[in-house]
Amino acid sequence: MAGNEPLQGGPRRKFGSGFREALSVYWERRLIIVFLMGFASGLPFLLTGATLSIRLTEAGISLTAIGLFALVGTPYNLKFLWAPLIDRVNLPVLSGLLGRRRSWMVLIQLGLMASIVALGVSDPQSWAALTAVFALLVAFFSASQDIVIDAYRIEILDENQQGAGAAMTQAGYRFGLLAAGAGALYLASAIDWTLVYVIMAALMLIGLFTALFAPIPKTDSGLSKPTEKRDNWLRKTVLEPFVEFFQRNGTGMAVTILAFILLYKFGDAFAGVMANPFYIKIGFTKVEIANVSKIFGVLATLTGVFVGGIVVKRFGILQSLLYCGILQMLSNLMFAAQAAIGSDVGFLILTIGIENLSGGMGSAAFVAYLSLLCNTAYTGTQYALFTSFMAFGRTWLSAASGWVADQTDWVTFFIASTFVALPGLLMLLWMMRHLPMDVQRGLDR
Repeated sequence: MAGNEPLQGGPRRKFGSGFREALSVYWERRLIIVFLMGFASGLPFLLTGATLSIRLTEAGISLTAIGLFALVGTPYNLKFLWAPLIDRVNLPVLSGLLGRRRSWMVLIQLGLMASIVALGVSDPQSWAALTAVFALLVAFFSASQDIVIDAYRIEILDENQQGAGAAMTQAGYRFGLLAAGAGALYLASAIDWTLVYVIMAALMLIGLFTALFAPIPKTDSGLSKPTEKRDNWLRKTVLEPFVEFFQRNGTGMAVTILAFILLYKFGDAFAGVMANPFYIKIGFTKVEIANVSKIFGVLATLTGVFVGGIVVKRFGILQSLLYCGILQMLSNLMFAAQAAIGSDVGFLILTIGIENLSGGMGSAAFVAYLSLLCNTAYTGTQYALFTSFMAFGRTWLSAASGWVADQTDWVTFFIASTFVALPGLLMLLWMMRHLPMDVQRGLDR
């Protein structure tokens, strides 16, 4: 489903040969570039999410307000609105020098660095509203960066590299989370939060230099010429990507796919918004959180990501989504057990290990699935549409999690987050029964 024709199935390879091939492909140059861009994509996310929630908790902000701070992630929900602009418009001068994709990366990353510094300078204790504004600005540039990076990744990789590309993207993303998670917490234990955010902004130079030295995709030309009439430009740039997706899949199935994208990671998101406040409230220190949740957790996630890439190679995407989704759902029960036990670091290692391993596996399968949904003629816009629906569950639907946590105890909250994951899995089972066979063969080869 990556182009206009459905994917055709082929003979299954033996597990041993598929395993060796999956490992060797990770060292290809384009996949290393994808990894570094994944780092740039992941770094700003926690600065407006989990890391910011710890900063807010220390500043005395209520759980309900911290939950509402999840709404600063709204740009991730709405990025499909400006994705056509980034997807198909050439920037004056810069696009001629760097190509369309890379020029947008450079411009957005400069804005991202400036907004991260501004967020660090703001003081949530004295003026929480200004902190929210700057966090919203970081989220806007971060979401915009995701549009162009996701499009670049899909266009630069061959179709048979998308599973490995999804794994490398997730791996780089997790290292970005590690820097903005454990790295930021370690730094915040020794220096002021303002300087922490300045250092995080400097780390964005990794993404900037990667963009400057990355190759230009073959598809990166000939779009949105200035001489086009406005109505023709709007049709090609804004309407056609959405119309093509609905026509290719049929209205009913297209709506179902979007609903599944919304719900598949919702259970994780609902619990995740409150995870760091939960750690602080039950008595873990910032260093303990950094050691276990951020460093060990990232290693567990990376293991899950690479295992997920191999699982996709072996079982196909649909079956992998099901197996990994079940593991994701059940892993939330570990947090309920942690709440009952309390601030036991040994049990936290077990909790984080299980949750992050299953989450990484699910993310690898999910990203590969989203990538194959795209028509390469509209990569940026269509992928932005899909990830916007995914982010809606993480922001607007999950914003109420703080209120639920305030109204219940932690054990009840995390048990509820487990049941929240059920609708996405039930929708996946329905899709597996009703998708056309040629499409299923393409996804499950």
